[in-house]
Amino acid sequence: MPRQARTAERPMRQQARLLMGRNELRRGTDRVEGAVVLLLLAAFLCAIAGAVLLGEHLYHTQRAASARLRPSVAVLTQNGPYNAGLTGAGQATARWRMPDGRQQPGVLTTLTTPAITDAPAGTRVQIWLDPSGQPAAQPPDAVEVVFTAVVIGTSAACGAGAVLLGCYGLARLLLDRRRLAAWESAWALTGPRWTPRR
Repeated sequence: MPRQARTAERPMRQQARLLMGRNELRRGTDRVEGAVVLLLLAAFLCAIAGAVLLGEHLYHTQRAASARLRPSVAVLTQNGPYNAGLTGAGQATARWRMPDGRQQPGVLTTLTTPAITDAPAGTRVQIWLDPSGQPAAQPPDAVEVVFTAVVIGTSAACGAGAVLLGCYGLARLLLDRRRLAAWESAWALTGPRWTPRR
């Protein structure tokens, strides 16, 4: 067997022996800690798989929602709202052409069509229509969709990792208390034998 293969195999054997091997010096709490580590590792791998599936689901959901929208052009029939900063949504009346060719009057808001802000009557603005012919917010482009899916998936995985690390810390604290109590109990029996008698 090549030397590199043997050296790569050695740490794996050591880890397996540490977690599952027979060792008279291992306490019951050590075995419990090994089982907790394996359980939390499996849970973290499941969380990563879940985060990937969540990101993929969000990506397909947003792409499907974008595919249902179609672009159109609206003509404002009144002046657009004044840009007053963060005071809320403004609106303006407009008309746009439906897929069957007829003109549809309606109201555009700055939430669905930000370009109407400070626009005079007669301005042509790009809008997006849902299947019923009503204005909808502009769909995100492919890069935004991928970025959102990756950020949400990564955040979910990191959040799960933080929760699992907290669980490990709590389990370690409880096991350390138990180890300390067992050590103190054993020392109470052994300690007097070691102290010199006068």
